[in-house]
Amino acid sequence: MKNKKGIKNRSFFFLISFLFLTSLLSIKTLKKVDTQDIRISGSELFSQNDVIKNSSLNFPVRLIFVETNLLEKELKQNLSLKNVLVSRELFPFGLKIHINSRIPIAYGERILNDEKILGFIDKDGIFINKRNVEEKNLNKLTIQVFGWEEKFKKILSEIFIAMENNELEIVKITFSSDGLLTVEEKDLKTIFLGFKPNLINYQLQIINNLKNEFKKSSFSKKIDNVDLTNPDKPKIKVFKP
Repeated sequence: MKNKKGIKNRSFFFLISFLFLTSLLSIKTLKKVDTQDIRISGSELFSQNDVIKNSSLNFPVRLIFVETNLLEKELKQNLSLKNVLVSRELFPFGLKIHINSRIPIAYGERILNDEKILGFIDKDGIFINKRNVEEKNLNKLTIQVFGWEEKFKKILSEIFIAMENNELEIVKITFSSDGLLTVEEKDLKTIFLGFKPNLINYQLQIINNLKNEFKKSSFSKKIDNVDLTNPDKPKIKVFKP
């Protein structure tokens, strides 16, 4: 009899504890998240106010109503981030936001609504606003990109990959307003690549071959520009003596 009574008491205790915990959790999820309840990790550059300003959520907002996927997408896009992970937490209460920043490898310039905007470009060809870059990541940038647009991301990424895998020393990449691509290479000088992004890998291969060939002589010092708009018929213009 005592064992049965003990089992009943334990069951009753566990039931009360469960109901209490459930009620506590329900109350916590209905509590509103405000500025001080946002905890950011992964970067010291961004503050709680940056999260609020770059989100469509109206803070304070009840924890249960925070759409973490939406918040991640908005912060990633608006703050030029590589990745964002948002978690709702009850203990301690609030939002935990882990940020992975983009690392710039080039200076960048874009035109938006007839306004020139200065920033940086990462290895994926993504434009990063100046305010979203940590100073420690700006050392030894030697590449400049002018005329950046969203549609040029893939081309830029291909150029950066080629530079990493070969001995290309491209210092300037320019997209004209009508999409003409021109690059400047340390030895080959100005190189015209034209309007056909599907040719970029073929053109980069030719640039690398030319550079390797001219390394054997001092001919590169005579080059004024290289025209690869038709990569099957490269044209090299030299300085007149």
